Amino acid sequence: MKPPRAWQRMLSGRRLDLLDPTPMDIEIEDIAHGLAFVARWNGQTVGDYAYSVAEHSLLVEELFARLVPNASPDARLTALLHDAPEYVIGDMISPVKAAVGPEYEKLDKRLSAAIHIRFGLPAVTPARLKKQIKQADRISAWMEATQIAGFAEAEASRFFGRPAPGLIAGLSIRLRPPVAVRADYTARHHALLGQIG
Repeated sequence: MKPPRAWQRMLSGRRLDLLDPTPMDIEIEDIAHGLAFVARWNGQTVGDYAYSVAEHSLLVEELFARLVPNASPDARLTALLHDAPEYVIGDMISPVKAAVGPEYEKLDKRLSAAIHIRFGLPAVTPARLKKQIKQADRISAWMEATQIAGFAEAEASRFFGRPAPGLIAGLSIRLRPPVAVRADYTARHHALLGQIG
C-alpha cells in the first residue's frame, strides 16, 4: 500500500514536506498568502472579511514592540512569524488543539524550526522571547475577542487577561481584503529582514 501524501505544492512551485520540512522549500510569499487566507476564530467573527492570521501576526508584532521597546529586528521578526506554520496546517482554536493532542504541536514545531532557519533565526525560540511573544499574542486575542468575536470584556479577561490600556492605545482590529493583508505582511517581513542583514 502506498503511504499517504505528506507534502503540499505551494503557489511558488515549492513542494513542502509537512512531516520533514526543509528551509529551502519555504518562501515568504507562500507564508503571507496562506496566512492572509486563514481565518482566526474559525471565521466566527463579525464583518465583511475574516480576520486573518496574517493580520493577527502584524498586530502581535506591533504589541510585542510596545511590550519590549528595545527589541531587536530579529526578535520582532520572530514575533511576526509566531504563527507562520499555520500557512499550511491552518489555525486551530485551543479546544481543538487540546483534542488533537501532541501530534499537532510536533508538526507545528518542525515547521516553525524550518521557517526560522530559512530566515536566519534560531530554530527554537529562546524561552524568554517566546514568553514575551505569547504575552503579545494574548493581548491580541483579548482585542479580537472583544471587538469582533462576540466576547464581553469580563469573559475575554478571564481567558486572556485584561491588557493595560496604554498597551493597546490607538490600536484596533482591522478587517481587510486578504490581498491587502498579504501585501502588508510581506512588506513588513522584508523590512525586518533588511534591518537584520
